[in-house]
Amino acid sequence: MERTGTILRGREFEPVEGRVVIDDDDGRIEAIEETAVDSSAIILPAFVNAHTHIGDSIAKEAGGGLSLEELVAPPDGLKHRLLRAATQDELAAAMRRSLQFMQESGTAACLEFREGDVEGVETLERASAGLEIEPIAFGRGSIDAMRAGDGYGASGANDADFADEREATHEAGKPFAIHAGEVDASDIHPALDLEPDVLVHMVHPEPDHLERVADQEVPIVVCPRSNLVTDVGLSPYRELHERTTLALGTDNVMLNSPSMFREMEFLAKLSDLSATEILRMATVNGAEIVDREYGLVEPGYEARLLILDGDSHNLAGARDPVRAVVRRAGVDDVREVVFGPDGD
Repeated sequence: MERTGTILRGREFEPVEGRVVIDDDDGRIEAIEETAVDSSAIILPAFVNAHTHIGDSIAKEAGGGLSLEELVAPPDGLKHRLLRAATQDELAAAMRRSLQFMQESGTAACLEFREGDVEGVETLERASAGLEIEPIAFGRGSIDAMRAGDGYGASGANDADFADEREATHEAGKPFAIHAGEVDASDIHPALDLEPDVLVHMVHPEPDHLERVADQEVPIVVCPRSNLVTDVGLSPYRELHERTTLALGTDNVMLNSPSMFREMEFLAKLSDLSATEILRMATVNGAEIVDREYGLVEPGYEARLLILDGDSHNLAGARDPVRAVVRRAGVDDVREVVFGPDGD
């Protein structure tokens, strides 16, 4: 199997004209052949949405005007009350719609902070059955939820100690992620004391926090649209980027559509990060957090590819395909999403 067009190749997303050859047996990229082709397609790695809460799919745009604490703070924020009131069947059906949207708009995987303990992890498995997108469950609520899922996703160090959960997650060889510095800086040092594999948000780091982040080499997932909506501020993106690996997430479906196109455009237009840096945040950086072998268009990587119509009304005439993907492209420009040897 092959796909032809302008290929955004490697970590620098160098635009090259040619074809991507995919092994029909294992679904990995076999070769990239630079040659003249008759195609307007733009071929790039499918996205990795590095922080989601898709249980909120039952409550899109609920709670307008409420503070962050009133919206999502456990155990009695609006989100948690709505989750308790919903049946598992209702939750699974709503989550499936969000997963389908992500899949159709070019997302290969999402790193999901999964509420509801073990039952919540199992509901996510039901919601994703038969879909190509890979939801990676960071279980919450108990060590058993971590064991049932792919890692542990802690709410924040001011909510609980999490030392036992951290130790058990380490012993299980799975990633431990935790929210930190979203509302203020008070939970950042305690979060870093847990030696997490991933931090989420980091809106309010101070100089000593930035030093620790660099020393510990802990990746950070930023969620700019969510932070704007909840009025907590915006992360110091350049300062964080200079010290560690950044990935990009859309956060709560209650507040934002899980569109990586929208997240990239928003970040590109409010920060001084380059389009190349932002596209890495939306693809390979998230994949590497969870040791997945996709996120780049290079031989040996899994062929999870997003193919855009470079001749769409929106993208026709673009002089810089990387900037066009990050700052301009949208769901309507998606021609195909390739998830493996079948090309589906």
